[in-house]
Amino acid sequence: MNSKKTRLENIKRKIPILDREPEFYNNIPLPSWIEIGIIDACNRTCSFCPRSDENIAPNTYNRTGMSLIKKLCSDLKKIKFTGNFCLSGYGEPTLNKNIFNIIDELYSVGPVEMVTNGDTLNSKILLKFYQSKLSKIVISLYDGGHQLKKFKNMINELGIPKDFVILRNTWYNENHDFGLLLTNRAGIIDCGQQPKIDKNKSCYYPSYTTLLDWNGDIYLCTHDWQRRIVFGNIMQRDFFEIWSGSLMNKYRRNLLNGKRNAKPCSDCNANGTVHGFKHSKAWKHL
Repeated sequence: MNSKKTRLENIKRKIPILDREPEFYNNIPLPSWIEIGIIDACNRTCSFCPRSDENIAPNTYNRTGMSLIKKLCSDLKKIKFTGNFCLSGYGEPTLNKNIFNIIDELYSVGPVEMVTNGDTLNSKILLKFYQSKLSKIVISLYDGGHQLKKFKNMINELGIPKDFVILRNTWYNENHDFGLLLTNRAGIIDCGQQPKIDKNKSCYYPSYTTLLDWNGDIYLCTHDWQRRIVFGNIMQRDFFEIWSGSLMNKYRRNLLNGKRNAKPCSDCNANGTVHGFKHSKAWKHL
């Protein structure tokens, strides 16, 4: 599979989740996808990731605790959230030793998938994830085709359904954007063939998704690696209050109208319109 096909397959896979009709609470569209960073660390330093520069994204190894996850689930049950969770964020989720308890708790609300570099996975651990309440595991393969063979053999030997594990080929070089939808991570990465920043381009991210960091802080999306704008903390306010709050609505409205006029958005070159059209339409009608 070439790099372009890898990207297109990943986009296609998410369409039923991210491009569905939005759910509402008090006439406010709810997110369909909540990304959660359960640890502030990664064991890798990929050149296309801010973790490659410890001055920007040092490994602190701060971890999400269960009290935070329980608070999130309580908040979401109140508003009858029916979306999905993704364990990824700003770190490698498998480094959080409490990950299986986190998955169990989140599953009480909705499906949970995880994006990992696969470095901590062996047959025993992969089987444990399959037997847990995780709905899907996405493994980014950064080193080469030998990883693809390794994990395919592991999956076959364990008898794990192929649709449970997504093997994402990302070992391509800079000339092929590493097999990713490459972005500048809101102005801090410049490797690969980066698209130009278009400050007049719409963005749907805050219409259908948000990022919850390890400590409960909520950000617009995963591109704000410098954590410049905190919209609230779920240990201090309810999730819905933050999601529908005036500050997030201000950013959301500007981005829907093609105004990337405030940081971090003014430094960001992400497309922002790949998913979430139906959610953006619902917000525009308010």
